[in-house]
Amino acid sequence: MGPQALKEPPIVDLRGKRGLVIGIANEHSIASGCAAAFAKAGAKLAATYVNEKARPYVTTVTEALDCDFVMPCDVRKPGELEAVFERVKAEWGGLDFLLHSIAYAPREDLHGRVTDSSSEGFALAMDVSCHSFLRMAHLAEPLMSEGGCLLAVSFYGSERVVENYNLMGPVKAALESAMRYVAAELGPKGIRAHAISPGPIRTRAASGLDRFDELIEKAAARAPEGHLVEIGDVGNLAAFLASDAARRITGTVIPIDGGEHILA
Repeated sequence: MGPQALKEPPIVDLRGKRGLVIGIANEHSIASGCAAAFAKAGAKLAATYVNEKARPYVTTVTEALDCDFVMPCDVRKPGELEAVFERVKAEWGGLDFLLHSIAYAPREDLHGRVTDSSSEGFALAMDVSCHSFLRMAHLAEPLMSEGGCLLAVSFYGSERVVENYNLMGPVKAALESAMRYVAAELGPKGIRAHAISPGPIRTRAASGLDRFDELIEKAAARAPEGHLVEIGDVGNLAAFLASDAARRITGTVIPIDGGEHILA
């Protein structure tokens, strides 16, 4: 390594980049860990909260990270997602990366068999957890005139049957497939797409899964590294993918689970 290389910026460098984080629930959420990593790497950030009840938990995170602005965004409410992107355009004039970290399924469908899921519950889970990513990609495309990166959060229940993950399994499988099509369609414009697939993490969203504590214990016992993934680990991966260092990587589902995914 020569003297010039030592003067170059770090590999994960987001200085000058603008990122939108959708899905912060509180300081323990995956989106929070990603936002912290983005900020540490030098990015300017904006974020959203789902409703007024959630707002104080989200702003605790966003104020600490000095986010440029925070807006309400419930993707089920007409116009709210569009308003966020209009604000991004007005404030920044463009966008460099986006994190989609939202998922939802009605409790009765989430806790029941996939075989028994209602058409209404299935449609709602798909709309919030999967199609919203496509809507974000559509809205982000004109703002990423110089390229960009779209990130979604998945889980290995998309490709393997995980006890009690139930309806979210096929929904996350659809999300991963949607990501690949987005990567192929937007690649010519320099817009990349990835799905990050963490192992089980103790978040508020995960606590809605039946017997989640058992899933956590099994994951820690099985993983070759012998411990659980933390939100900061996911954040570090997300920051790398959003950076120019990953500019030739797209369309991937990347596990970050201490190696659990390699085991039969």
